[in-house]
Amino acid sequence: MASPTWTAVSQTAGNSKNRSSDAKVDKFSNLFTDFVDTRGSGLFYGWVTYDTIIRNGRWFDGTGAPSAICNIGIRDGHVVAITADELDQAGCPRVIDATGKWVLPGMLDIHTHYDVEVLVAPAMAESLRHGVTTVMLGSCSLSTVHVDAEDADDIFGRVEAIPREHVIGAVDDHKTWSNCEEYIAALQARPLGPNVAAFIGHSDMRAATMGLDRATQKRQRPTRSEQAQMEKWLEEALQAGFVGMSSQQLLFDKLDGDVCRSRTLPSTYAKPRELRRLKSRLRRAGRVLQSGPDIQNPLNLGSQLFQSLGVFRNPLKTSLLSAADVKSNPYAIKVLGPLARLVNRLGGNFRWQHLPVPFEVYADGIDLVVFEEFGAGAAALHLRDEVERNELLRDESYRREFRKQYESKFGMRVWQRDFFDAEIVGCPDEAVVGKSFGQVGLDRGGLHPVDAFLDLVLEHGKALRWRTTISNHRPEVLKKLARDPGIQMGFSDAGAHLRNMAFYNMGLRLLRHVRDAQNTGRPFMSIEQAVHRLTGELADWYRLDAGHLRIGDRADIVVIDPERLDESLDAYAEAPVEQYGGLSRMVNRNDDTVTAVFVGGRAVFLDGEPTDVVGAARTGRFLRAAHKAPAQAIDESELASVS
Repeated sequence: MASPTWTAVSQTAGNSKNRSSDAKVDKFSNLFTDFVDTRGSGLFYGWVTYDTIIRNGRWFDGTGAPSAICNIGIRDGHVVAITADELDQAGCPRVIDATGKWVLPGMLDIHTHYDVEVLVAPAMAESLRHGVTTVMLGSCSLSTVHVDAEDADDIFGRVEAIPREHVIGAVDDHKTWSNCEEYIAALQARPLGPNVAAFIGHSDMRAATMGLDRATQKRQRPTRSEQAQMEKWLEEALQAGFVGMSSQQLLFDKLDGDVCRSRTLPSTYAKPRELRRLKSRLRRAGRVLQSGPDIQNPLNLGSQLFQSLGVFRNPLKTSLLSAADVKSNPYAIKVLGPLARLVNRLGGNFRWQHLPVPFEVYADGIDLVVFEEFGAGAAALHLRDEVERNELLRDESYRREFRKQYESKFGMRVWQRDFFDAEIVGCPDEAVVGKSFGQVGLDRGGLHPVDAFLDLVLEHGKALRWRTTISNHRPEVLKKLARDPGIQMGFSDAGAHLRNMAFYNMGLRLLRHVRDAQNTGRPFMSIEQAVHRLTGELADWYRLDAGHLRIGDRADIVVIDPERLDESLDAYAEAPVEQYGGLSRMVNRNDDTVTAVFVGGRAVFLDGEPTDVVGAARTGRFLRAAHKAPAQAIDESELASVS
């Protein structure tokens, strides 16, 4: 037998590249035992047994490098062996045969609204079960770091369609923090399923500083001390490891509640000086601004792009909502990609966020956020009382205005406003199920589609369920977007719009799209590139310790059966949320596709079922931007308590 050496080498079939170094061994030496022994090929640790071995799977490292058939050894939450040779299974409690399967880093979801759910259901199992092992909170200017429960409800409830009483209850019952470090500690004390990273929300800071009423009035500006407070809070967030700040200028996101109802989010009232001072902190720290532009104001969109350049100052890393092939304007997407590439060639650091699947939404009656983008729709959603709302929907003058705005072709919009392109999927009147509202209008003697829709809402209320696809409906355009370097894979909105949409498996659906194109002989990108876009590319840009599967990396891993990247990914499913009073929300169910999911080396899903540790013990942790995550030792007593 060869003498032990102090070199870390990983050799794989067809790829003998040295993927580690003596320095990496030293860096992680506290995790391993005594010596590293390289015996021809593979990496072994003296006197070590593995916690888990994943054998004979097609390994992707998250960098876009060529994949290979490998055996992977996990110990103490980290990857300690990647080799083409068999690993010693003696004493290893779990061996997974991944023959014919893909083994890749856990995926990142960079745009969620789990800020409320993480407090009451920190397992976030709907993301875990689809191979997402890192989620990002605090999107769209919304977070729960500084606001109280009532304000949290007003800024989350209507915008993100999370029931009011559950927002208030979650924050009231669980808020023990008053600053970012305490917030992180509070999350770390919960049984987190996936890892968590976060933006600090501009609307959160503004409402907590100025009061929600003042923060949502056009003529009110923060005083000097209030401006200083927001800047202090942002600085504290960046020092604590938040990835940056989210803001929002989009004007159809509306507040809930009574006092400020139907006003737009607090960040939309910020003047340029306030924004410049906050952005200057992000520039100095090299952190990210996530924002949504006012799509009806081209100057606002232009300024968001221009700010990334810097021009005599540091560039501002900017992630903007969103690149989508919208039905309402099929030409807009031709401009977005070139704009991003131009800005980046000129020295900026700009990315569009993109949902890489068709953007299909469902609605119960008239309860859907897209109605907020025009006056008649917003007027209906402003009324919480069903009797008052129904009176409005019957009013002929209201209907005339609705029809006028429905038919208007002017201005930017998200929804195509075509009731012939909206299918009824559930209704007590079974005669209309499967038809569009436009067809129902024709069947009822040539009614205008708006009148057919409003009549059915009046007849059946929320028992009327319907769907439409708003964007990303053309597969060939999706292929172009998927490989555009100025576009990031994201925008799932996980944890929000519970009755409207479910994109927890968007990463799997992108992989299917890529695999299917290869199988038909018309590839548009490699599987390795697709994995990189969903994992390492995102982690590196946001400066997070995630998204890679190499020796020394934390063992956040998903095992996928490529043969089950099939039509099950598109199937409709619902499941109750116990913590939200049993509310039935839309989910995705393709349990045969994901064979195993690990977070920090611990199995959280096996064969489509959660393990005992999910919801009972913490497997994820808060990931601080630009920090290497420390090792997380497994507490044996904790394991015993859930076994």
